[in-house]
Amino acid sequence: MGKTDARLVLEDGTTYHGYPFGHEGSVAGEVVFNTGMVGYPEALTDPSYKGQVLVLTYPLIGNYGVPGDSRSGGLLENFESDKIQISGLVISDYSKVHNHWNSKLSLSKWLIEHKIPALCGIDTRALTKKLREKGVMLGKIVYDHDVELSDPNESNLVAHVSIRKPVEYGNGKKRVVLVDCGVKNNIIRCLVERGLKVIRVPWNHDLLKFGPDGIFISNGPGDPKMCKETIENIKKAMEKKIPVMGICLGNQLLGLAAGADTYKLKYGHRSQNQPCIDTETKRCYITSQNHGYAIDAKKLPRGWKEWFVNANDRTNEGIMHSSGRFCSVQFHPEAMCGPTDTEFLFDRFVEMLR
Repeated sequence: MGKTDARLVLEDGTTYHGYPFGHEGSVAGEVVFNTGMVGYPEALTDPSYKGQVLVLTYPLIGNYGVPGDSRSGGLLENFESDKIQISGLVISDYSKVHNHWNSKLSLSKWLIEHKIPALCGIDTRALTKKLREKGVMLGKIVYDHDVELSDPNESNLVAHVSIRKPVEYGNGKKRVVLVDCGVKNNIIRCLVERGLKVIRVPWNHDLLKFGPDGIFISNGPGDPKMCKETIENIKKAMEKKIPVMGICLGNQLLGLAAGADTYKLKYGHRSQNQPCIDTETKRCYITSQNHGYAIDAKKLPRGWKEWFVNANDRTNEGIMHSSGRFCSVQFHPEAMCGPTDTEFLFDRFVEMLR
């Protein structure tokens, strides 16, 4: 970490000089921040961060290293996908010495393996304040050569992170088609643990082909309006009255399929402490979140209602149809990491299949 001319450059020309670690290279993306205090292995492997340069606001990163790549049921136990998904990482203080019972290698070595550049020594507090005031911005980490700014949301990021052919998990009697828009591993685990047979399919796959008892729409990156084929497939499933539940991007896709609209948030919700109010019970839950788009609840058609609302900014956090067959949430009930207060929603989905 001796090179001092490495820098983060935002689209308005603002420059933050720092020290590089991880892969020695330059990269461009959308600069976003996450305020979580723990869970960088899970965050970095979350497909919802595809195309983004992630700023972690917690100052000390790398102190517990990176866990091993053990698998269970065909899924990595300690990561949310099979590789690091972010384009670049920006932090304040990197801990070169790591210590944890489950640690197998340092964060820097892990980043090198996946060719992900990173910067430390950045005033992430000042950077985060700027992103909150101006909104998320395009940016680039410049190390050994310059690169052009590029907006990842102008492409269909979901197509880059989704699987190419169907994969099955579990052996339950109820068959659930999981639309992989960039699914986190723990969503699959939560479904399998409830005795379901999960058929994970590509983002644009025919959802009716397997004769599902229910359909589950995953999280994922980018602008939901890019997933036109997914939206049309969800419409067909609802016409057949097949139970549907979604998480995160799945919430937005269900909203679009229902006839509502989505919009881009100023700086998004990326943390493990977002308060969400259940409109049915008025109870507030603390949730884990990672999204940059939201449903415009004012444009929900007749028969649909807001299920959850963010207690901070009143943005939509979930929708439900009056029939009870179709519903979704914007937050992550499977957490990983974060609070598991809303994991009961997976049980609700199982009840919808009866």
